[in-house]
Amino acid sequence: MKPAYHHSDVEKSAQSYWDNHQTFKVADHVEGKENYYCLSMFPYPSGRLHMGHVRNYTIGDVMSRYMSMKGYNVLQPMGWDAFGMPAENAAIDNKVSPYEWTKKNIDYMKNQLKLLGFGFDWSREITTCEPSYYGWEQWLFTKLYEKGIIYRKNGIVNWDPIDQTVLANEQVIDGKGWRSGAEIERREIPMYYFRITDYAEELLDDLEALTDWPLQVKIMQKNWIGKSQGMEIGFPYEDGVMKVFTTRPDTLMGVSYVAVAPEHPIAQKAAQNNPQLQAFIEECKKGGTNEADIATQEKKGMATGAFVQHPITGEDLPVWVANYVIITYGEGAVMAVPAHDERDFEFATKYGLPIKPVIANNADDQSYSTWHAEYAEHGALINSGEFDGLTFDDAIAAIAKCLEAKQLGEIKTQYRLRDWGISRQRYWGCPIPIIHCECCGDVPVPEQDLPVVLPNDLIPDGSGNPLNKLDSFVNTTCPKCGAPARRETDTMDTFMDSSWYYARFASYDCQTAMLDERAEKWLPVDQYIGGIEHAILHLLYSRFFHKLMRDEGLLGDPAKAPKEPFKALLTQGMVISPSFYRHTASGYTWYNLDDVTPVVEDGQTTYILKADGQPVTFGGVQKMSKSKNNGVDPESIINEFGADTARLFMMFSAPPEQSLEWSVSGVEGAQRFLKRLWTFGYEWQDSLAKVVEFAPSHKASKDIRRVVHAELKKALFDYDRHQYNTVISACMKMLNALGELDDSEEAMYVRNEGFSIMLRLLYPIVPHIVHELWANIYHSKIEDQALPAVDESVLVLDEINYVVQVNGKLRGEFVIAASAPKEEVEAMALANEAAQRHLEGLNVLKVIVVPKKLVNIVAK
Repeated sequence: MKPAYHHSDVEKSAQSYWDNHQTFKVADHVEGKENYYCLSMFPYPSGRLHMGHVRNYTIGDVMSRYMSMKGYNVLQPMGWDAFGMPAENAAIDNKVSPYEWTKKNIDYMKNQLKLLGFGFDWSREITTCEPSYYGWEQWLFTKLYEKGIIYRKNGIVNWDPIDQTVLANEQVIDGKGWRSGAEIERREIPMYYFRITDYAEELLDDLEALTDWPLQVKIMQKNWIGKSQGMEIGFPYEDGVMKVFTTRPDTLMGVSYVAVAPEHPIAQKAAQNNPQLQAFIEECKKGGTNEADIATQEKKGMATGAFVQHPITGEDLPVWVANYVIITYGEGAVMAVPAHDERDFEFATKYGLPIKPVIANNADDQSYSTWHAEYAEHGALINSGEFDGLTFDDAIAAIAKCLEAKQLGEIKTQYRLRDWGISRQRYWGCPIPIIHCECCGDVPVPEQDLPVVLPNDLIPDGSGNPLNKLDSFVNTTCPKCGAPARRETDTMDTFMDSSWYYARFASYDCQTAMLDERAEKWLPVDQYIGGIEHAILHLLYSRFFHKLMRDEGLLGDPAKAPKEPFKALLTQGMVISPSFYRHTASGYTWYNLDDVTPVVEDGQTTYILKADGQPVTFGGVQKMSKSKNNGVDPESIINEFGADTARLFMMFSAPPEQSLEWSVSGVEGAQRFLKRLWTFGYEWQDSLAKVVEFAPSHKASKDIRRVVHAELKKALFDYDRHQYNTVISACMKMLNALGELDDSEEAMYVRNEGFSIMLRLLYPIVPHIVHELWANIYHSKIEDQALPAVDESVLVLDEINYVVQVNGKLRGEFVIAASAPKEEVEAMALANEAAQRHLEGLNVLKVIVVPKKLVNIVAK
């Protein structure tokens, strides 16, 4: 061993050993070992790791190594979520193909992951933009399309008229395309949908079984599914019956108008001879499709001139087009009750529509001139004819009976969840395997012709999907009739790719099926780790996809297959750091912490930019991001301090679920501990290498051995609950205690045992330095070692330190044999010199002994 700790030498040596011995390559079955599947959410290959990646994958690696030491056969794979709009945009900017850009990034990021020493089984590496992966996605698509689980219909999308593409809601900023700046249109185009709503109830019910998921995540999923109990009510009109869903059928007698989406058939028909209405509808279509934005935007509307009939009274109710009604929710129509709904009240007040109170409430102001929350409360019906006096439940029952008799209403359950639209009008994604034939319609690509391979050499220019211009891709023949046909150029939502990768890792090299029997050996994932930002869509779609694969028999017998893909879920906190900026007329300029110097004067801290000596503004501690320029390059930390230092800091600074504040001093402190660890091993390596069987008898050695085993017991408990910061604290206490030992023979035994215990506890967290220390001192492989076991006998105290109280106040203390009977403890307390002074002139009434802690003497 070298006397000084050189992290680069240590880490290169350990990583070379792991690579050469394929240490982390996992067999699907190991005799006598139970499988354990630990998975971190795979990254998008953006080009460089960020500290969020480092934290996420360090947590997963610590878990994996720990479970391996517990005796499990651990799988920890890694892959790349390689399709998507960011790669296409980067390709446009850099004038390269997305494939070339993506592969280059993967190579770089893979090397960064290896530098951090993560124990991934790289033989199972998955890249979603490779046909060997997405071909099976296409195969499943065709099966589900043939069964009707996937269908095609027109959908409303955000359309950028300049870039000629559909934008996600988050790419629409203030009604304009984020790249082009063009006014966005709500356009109706053909889309492919998954019937996820058919699984809504199961997705909701099965949340209850996920006992090892954060409650916050389950609540977010539950709210997204959004189960509502209510009634579907029909409003007759000349062309049929308009259906609306409401959770407040008790307010039916207070309906004063109905509002429809701009795309609703009534609105479209009315606009044919009404240019003003047509113009308003076109204006509404420029508003985007984001529900949150629609809910908060100014409510606008226009009368269509059409009417529907109230299903009970027969009254004519005007139909208005409103910009807050979404065609994809229900049937794109709502019944408006301004007296008891704030949104309807706002709209009716603006346009002078009637407000009819039909529910008694406790509001002091009954004028309905301004909105009061009490107006929306449940209560007895008023102004409702035959239903007057009925309360909420009774009113619903009576109204339902009345409407059912007219065949104009029924009790219904509805979900906020909409069917999953997976079509994307862009190039860099999995091609949808459908062929359009004028004779045969939409025909799935036959299994023998899969995969439909995406051309990898296209360079998009931002003017729409380049596949549309590629005749060699588009022009084909119909699989049914052989006539000329056109291939679908839409590609799949990238959530498709990330919804089933966890399962493919188990069958990574299977060429004859999407999954094989190995999936049954590994699923469900025992521990899944990722950011809270994926709490809804990614996790919901993965859960849905799992149920689809189960129902297709891909996970074995559907009756026996696991219902859920991820048994336990950990959502790690953000990595945050200080931010600094200047604000000028041209906007904000953000500066990195390394470019700023703090200056303290009169107890006040200001910050100066090193480049020009002028002040900058402290922007607070925020999530590391490129936009705020407050990120830290993991590679620079590895080069300067080492991978183990980065790992130790990440695990020590905060529990995994909490946010972690970046601190240079914290990183330096982590490195100092590793240097101390190395120095201790170097200085004592000769004696540590000797196995000494000698039970200590001296109190100092026994006390230190007790500290080691007490900290070991706490550390093992904390490992199981993922509190790695306190595991590290325990190891620090051990090292401090071992440093107090002398060089006697029995101290040698305690030092040897204690250092061995400490290294095994530290191995999952800082594997490189422990690998080298263990190999040099104990001449074996730390990777083969089991976790240390607590010797409970060591924790049994020979002596107890008691404190003595007189009438509840601390007066003294004494030491007595742990085996001493209660009577002897009482006698020692009464004989205590300090206690005696405070008992002078008093009569002892009672002596209370709290075993192993204190004695309270009650006197008067």
